[in-house]
Amino acid sequence: MENQHNGVNNNDNAANNSIASTETNKDTKSTPPRDAPPPTSIAKGLNLSGPLIKKEKRQSSSRFNVSKNRELNALAQFADTPGNEREELFIQKLKQCCTLFDFSEPLSDLKWKEVKRAALHEMVEYLSNNNGVITEQIYPEAINMFAVNLFRTLPPSSNPNGAEFDPEEDEPTLEASWPHLQFVYELFLRFLESPDFQPNVAKRYIDHHFVLQLLELFDSEDPRERDFLKTVLHRIYGKFLGLRAFIRKQINNVFYRFIYETEHHNGIAELLEILGSIINGFALPLKEEHKQFLLKVLLPLHKAKSLSVYHPQLTYCVVQFLEKDPSLSEPVIRSLLKFWPKTHSPKEVMFLNELEELLDVIEPAEFQKVMVPLFRQIAKCVSSPHFQVAERALYYWNNEYIMSLIADNSQIILPIMFPSLYRNSKTHWNKTIHGLIYNALKLFMEMNQKLFDECNKNYRQEKQAERDKMSQREELWSQIEILAKNNPEFSKLQICNQTVSLSISNSQIEYEQITENCDLTYDKIEQETREVGDIYSRNERNKDKPLIRRKSDLPADTGTVRALIEHKRADEYLKTPPDVNNC
Repeated sequence: MENQHNGVNNNDNAANNSIASTETNKDTKSTPPRDAPPPTSIAKGLNLSGPLIKKEKRQSSSRFNVSKNRELNALAQFADTPGNEREELFIQKLKQCCTLFDFSEPLSDLKWKEVKRAALHEMVEYLSNNNGVITEQIYPEAINMFAVNLFRTLPPSSNPNGAEFDPEEDEPTLEASWPHLQFVYELFLRFLESPDFQPNVAKRYIDHHFVLQLLELFDSEDPRERDFLKTVLHRIYGKFLGLRAFIRKQINNVFYRFIYETEHHNGIAELLEILGSIINGFALPLKEEHKQFLLKVLLPLHKAKSLSVYHPQLTYCVVQFLEKDPSLSEPVIRSLLKFWPKTHSPKEVMFLNELEELLDVIEPAEFQKVMVPLFRQIAKCVSSPHFQVAERALYYWNNEYIMSLIADNSQIILPIMFPSLYRNSKTHWNKTIHGLIYNALKLFMEMNQKLFDECNKNYRQEKQAERDKMSQREELWSQIEILAKNNPEFSKLQICNQTVSLSISNSQIEYEQITENCDLTYDKIEQETREVGDIYSRNERNKDKPLIRRKSDLPADTGTVRALIEHKRADEYLKTPPDVNNC
């Protein structure tokens, strides 16, 4: 059974800080700037003659069921009302705040919007500064007001194709109704954190359906709303023990949909932050349910292309699991190696960052189970032409705990790493990488001088064996050329004779390059030879065909394609029927 308080209370300070940070946004403007250009329809062309005006922020309004009767009258203040009448006044204000307005029209109903905003603000202050406010009659009215205001249809995504969102560069889309929503969220938090709050009474109203609707709001594009939602759901998880398993299951469903269906969700980072606190409070030994959550949900999250948005939170969750149960180290690291990116260098750097944090908490016995495939991958990273990947991998040699693990297993690790380190110390284009490689080689040499000399000797023997093999191949090609010249048909095939001599001369040139620089491997030379042969054969095959320049294909906008399809004329309206013979 989970620890009821440890995991929940760890983030209380963080939650309070997030509330304080959101209070500074009260005066944020909710209307777009007057000088912003109107939205351009899809049918019109771009007009680049005038100056481009950049909007300060993007806003969108959720779709509310706007109330028919929106004329609100300001009610009395709590300070001017006798104590025995304040409960009734609080209920009246809650009912009054159930009125919904249309925020897609910024200038409509301004007077009545201000009445509602003032009532919400006054209730927040009253609930924060007084005790005994929440009575049994308040629960249904308050929770109904929260549901009416918060649960709504979110606006269409401004990024429907799911491209990677960079929080440091891209401007988020802000919720136009935030002047009211902010106070609703603050009142909800004060309501949950009040000393008068009784979960046994509230559980009749905050049920499974309420939690499901709350989780749907995590897809909001406004980061301020997601920050409030994170704190609210964390408080509900801490106070309602009967909802804990259901909340974890539904969060899993959100992740499954993100991983295997949409790969687009705005609240993955916030949900992982909640789970990080929950995992921290798991009791030992871990349940099988929690282990499956790690292997089936958290680790596949590394596959998504938007990993950078939530990677710090994901790393924290995985590290928490390894600190709880060290036996999970092997399946976790092997899964990371399975999902290791092949063509995305920034993502590879993120994997290296996470891997170092995992190695900081790994047990020596568990390290020995994964060190061979692990350092094979690190050797590939050291050989990467992308200097940031190679640099991040070589920083492992500055970690004292990792170096102690390497020293205890140097007989296995050094033979794996030595070829990559030695080869790139001479061939890598970045001088910073040279310095880091020399530092790693120096540490290996100090670790075990005899083993280092043996690896160096074996490496040179392997390179010499490669050179001998290439020499034998060249001799065989020379013998084949001599036999070909002795053939009676040789004089009739002058073109082929030129081709053979050309291939031999090319291979001789490449062989001279190999003998001058022993760092090039045989596999690399053979690959280059194949590429040269492919280019030559392709030129021979197409020499009689004219060269055709291929045009690059621009990415098609789905809205434009759909509009063009819808506006095609049907055949029945054409004057002349289509020619069947030419179809």
